[in-house]
Amino acid sequence: MRISVIGCGYLGAVHAACMADLGHQVVGIDIDAAKISALSDGHAPFYEPDMPEMLAKGLDSGRLKFTTDVSAAADCQVHFLAVGTPQRKNENAADLHFVDSAVDSLIPHLRPGSVVVGKSTVPVGTAARLTERIHADSPETVLIWNPEFLREGYAVADTLAPDRLVYGLQAGTEDSALVLDELYSAALGTGTPRIITDFATAELVKVAANAFLATKISFINAMAEVCEVAGADVVQLADAIGHDSRIGRRFLNAGLGFGGGCLPKDIRAFMARAGELGADQALTFLREVDSINMRRRSRTIDLAREVCGGSLLGKRIAVLGLAFKPNSDDVRDSPALSVAAQLQLQGASVVATDPKAVANSAKRFPELVFADSLEEAVKGADLIMLLTEWQEYVDVAPHELAALVSSPVIVDGRNCLDPDKWRAAGWTYRALGRP
Repeated sequence: MRISVIGCGYLGAVHAACMADLGHQVVGIDIDAAKISALSDGHAPFYEPDMPEMLAKGLDSGRLKFTTDVSAAADCQVHFLAVGTPQRKNENAADLHFVDSAVDSLIPHLRPGSVVVGKSTVPVGTAARLTERIHADSPETVLIWNPEFLREGYAVADTLAPDRLVYGLQAGTEDSALVLDELYSAALGTGTPRIITDFATAELVKVAANAFLATKISFINAMAEVCEVAGADVVQLADAIGHDSRIGRRFLNAGLGFGGGCLPKDIRAFMARAGELGADQALTFLREVDSINMRRRSRTIDLAREVCGGSLLGKRIAVLGLAFKPNSDDVRDSPALSVAAQLQLQGASVVATDPKAVANSAKRFPELVFADSLEEAVKGADLIMLLTEWQEYVDVAPHELAALVSSPVIVDGRNCLDPDKWRAAGWTYRALGRP
């Protein structure tokens, strides 16, 4: 099939490369000329495992190309909308102007039989509104809402082998599902579940899933607050309740909290949209979920102050990890970067490092001092703070690190280290929610 992907950010670029890998002819379209130039040269403007290889393979095969010219979509049958839906400035609601602009630019190039497929995360009701907009000029075009469920660090695998496929269809357009079935035939052939539903349900699936995951993370972080005052161990608590099959152990990792470009803005937009629909009371619990999550950052700074003897002034603190999660260079709403910046503001001398996110962090907080390696960051440190659980930080030998620091003190912001191992090597070890 001939496919266009409108929007070549994280979602769009990955989707375009993966569709080309599945054998389709794909053109990625974006208004950002610098981004298109980089992608055309085989360079993704973000770090994602397996993406460089996938991009190079698609470009070399001739099945993948990128352009700023939306008229390139005219020869395509299927058009994916993969533009961003950021949080509005000074509001919780989602900003849909990128979505609306993409649809407006695409409409002149639609033809009878075209299928537009929404991938962006949008407030419920958006698909119905966009259908009216499209049908005013192209009444035979069909819109399908097909939400994405990508995990940063696993986006290529999640695109090629998703755990489910959701098609949101308008009544009377059920036959158009066959188009997506052909596009996703490889995944469907391996037994990937396919769920066909209405627009509203399809739009709610992504935000409901993110709200649930955010709630689960904030729940265990709330338990960490209780554990700290009770003298209990939140990691052992999570292990114990995680054996209950109704609960499960995944996403029960207490620590610094969630961040990134999806969970925080999606749950806020979900609350805002529920309020617009008159169902704001149904999601009031998400305000507390958000509040618990933000409190983790303050508590981490308090913990740093405690182990520094009550004051951060003049203390040299090594921050390990700046991305919001490992295997990513994404620092959007990153708890780790936020804590590093706050430590600096409160008088500490911060030296921060990350395997992939230093460049993006420097753009946001140029006043921070950055190191290219773990060893450089920790040299002479009064305190080490592990804030993103990159495997190379988890695997580091504590006795080797002890020779580099001024004081063997570490705050484990992700509860990913073995306390006994570090204490046996002479370290003062502290973590959120643990004695």
